[in-house]
Amino acid sequence: MYLYRAIDEYGNLVEVWLSATRDLAAEAFFRQAVETTGRKPTQVTSDKHSSYPKAIRKILDRTIEHRTSKYLNNPTEADHRGIKARYKPMLGFKRFESASRFCSVYDEVRNYLRYWEFRNDKGSLSEQRSLFRQRFAYIQHLLKTA
Repeated sequence: MYLYRAIDEYGNLVEVWLSATRDLAAEAFFRQAVETTGRKPTQVTSDKHSSYPKAIRKILDRTIEHRTSKYLNNPTEADHRGIKARYKPMLGFKRFESASRFCSVYDEVRNYLRYWEFRNDKGSLSEQRSLFRQRFAYIQHLLKTA
C-alpha cells in the first residue's frame, strides 16, 4: 500500500491518501488535495516516481514547478515518521479499509495536537503541555458527545 501525504511550506497537514496502487493514486491524491485547500500549489516536491509528472500536468497545471531533489523532500519524509512509528508495532493491518481509516484519523489528530504552527517554532515546555491539555480535553469532549 502507498501512503500519500501533503504538507504545506509550514509543515501543516494538507491531505492524506492511502492507495493499493501507485500510478492512479497520484492523480486522485492531487485532485483531493486541491479540493481540500481550494487552490493549486505553485510548486510540488516529491520523490522521483514516474507517476508524479503525469499527474501534476493532468490535475494541477503544466506551469507548476515539480522538484524531485531528495534533500527538498526531507520535510515530507520526516513527517512520515510519526505514522510509521505508530503502525509498525501494530504489525500492520488486515484490511485496506482499516488502514485507510487509521491513517486519515491519526494524521488529523496528530496535526491538531502539535504545538507549533510553523516549522522551528519555539515555546516553553509548560506552554506546550498547556496547549496539549486544552486540545486533548476538547477531543475528549467531542468523543463523549458523539
